[in-house]
Amino acid sequence: MLFRFSPDSLRILAAYAAAVALFVIGAFVHPGFASFPSVTAILLVASFVGLVAAGQCFVILIGGIDLSVPWVLNAAAILLATSSLGQNSRALYAIALTLGMGALVGLANGIVIVWFAVPAVVMTLAMNGIVEGLALGLSGGMTCSACASYAPPVVAAAVHGVFLGVPAALWLWLVVIVVVSFVLSFTRFGRATYAIGNNPRAAFLAGVNVNLTTIFLYALSGLFSALAGILLVGFGGQASLGMGDPYLFQSIAAVVIGGVSILGGRGNYLGAAAGAVSLTALVSVLLALNMPEYGRSIIYGVVILALLLLYGREQRE
Repeated sequence: MLFRFSPDSLRILAAYAAAVALFVIGAFVHPGFASFPSVTAILLVASFVGLVAAGQCFVILIGGIDLSVPWVLNAAAILLATSSLGQNSRALYAIALTLGMGALVGLANGIVIVWFAVPAVVMTLAMNGIVEGLALGLSGGMTCSACASYAPPVVAAAVHGVFLGVPAALWLWLVVIVVVSFVLSFTRFGRATYAIGNNPRAAFLAGVNVNLTTIFLYALSGLFSALAGILLVGFGGQASLGMGDPYLFQSIAAVVIGGVSILGGRGNYLGAAAGAVSLTALVSVLLALNMPEYGRSIIYGVVILALLLLYGREQRE
């Protein structure tokens, strides 16, 4: 008896197949590309994209988007460094403060989108500018004495530490993949998310609290952006201006590559995680080919456009 996969399952499988294919291509292009240390390094970089993509996946599933990702992440990195002062004794306080900041920004996004009917694109883009201004103003453009602080050793260990031969950050990402996928697939909250993405009015009539769910999803997006900022500080040692900029496009690209419908209602974080790996592997292959930055940008755009056209054709059929 032949197994029959749903279109969503096929998209997820395609994303994982693309990741494997890119590693195979990389092995031909550059010896050692598919070695265990190289694959681990690529997956570690993909984990940062994947964490941001988790929040982006939540809001895209309801037909929204979060353009405040770059400076929520960057502000989180700055806040962690300045509030912890590189001390383990202040690490827990700094992490809680930073995650709270991310969730609060996401909460503000959700409230304005829901209560004032401001389009998500407009609200989150405006919030990105607001957070950027606050971060630059309060840190003096990263000239304050505390801005030079390093990540607490415990945070650095969470990224660079190794457990069973695998970086601790990858274990954290694995936990996030399992938890988010379970929530979306097997909980009432997950079903409500898909219902809103398919038809908000029908979801409301079915008893779903559309407004509260939408606000909570944007809060989760801010929380995951802040979490990625914390881990990036642990990875690089210090916060820097502009460190969040690449993650807006990459998080959206990972979600789309993973088969999540940009219009909402279809897809799963399992696919978005595969999309993050595929995107990072693609970047690594292009770097191995000495592809200039403008060439990589063109290829990213072509890949995203092709997938959007393909998925749009599937929906029409």
